[in-house]
Amino acid sequence: MDIALLIIQALIFVFPAYCANGTPVLAGGGTKIDFGKNFIDGKRLFGNNKTFRGFFFGWVIGFSVGLIECYFFDVSILFAVLTPLGALLGDLFAAFLKRRLNIAPGGKLPIIDQLDFVVGAIFFSLPLSLINWEVAVITLLITPPIHLFTNICAYKLKLKKHPW
Repeated sequence: MDIALLIIQALIFVFPAYCANGTPVLAGGGTKIDFGKNFIDGKRLFGNNKTFRGFFFGWVIGFSVGLIECYFFDVSILFAVLTPLGALLGDLFAAFLKRRLNIAPGGKLPIIDQLDFVVGAIFFSLPLSLINWEVAVITLLITPPIHLFTNICAYKLKLKKHPW
C-alpha cells in the first residue's frame, strides 16, 4: 500500500484521539479524578493534573471530531465514542504508571508520554476493526514527532509548564 495513503488513514483514525488528548491542557482544572487519594502503595493514584473537567471536555471534543469523521468517512458512531475514550484512559493509565515510578505530574517518561493515548485509542477501537496493522504502526510512528511539536507550541504559548 502507498505510504502516503497509510499516513492519511492514520491521521484520520487518530485525529479524535489527538483532540481528546490535547483538550485537557485548555479545559482542565477543578476536581481531581483521584480526589487527592493515594493508592495502596501510598502514592497518589493519578496526580493533580488529571481532572474530571479535563477528562469530560477531552472526551466531548474528541467525540465531536469523531462524529464529523463518521459523517465524512462512513464509520460507526462507536468510533466517535471509543477512540477518544481510549485515548483519555490510556493517558490516565500512564499517569498511574508514572506515579508508581515516582515520576511527578508533568515529569518525563519517554515513549510512554508520546504514545499512551494512541495505544489506548487503538486498543479501544479493536472491536470495530477500523484499522489494519499497517495503519496502527504508522499511527505509532507519526505520533511522537507530532506530539513533540504540539507540546512545544503549547509550552511557547504558556499553556504547558514543560515542552514535553
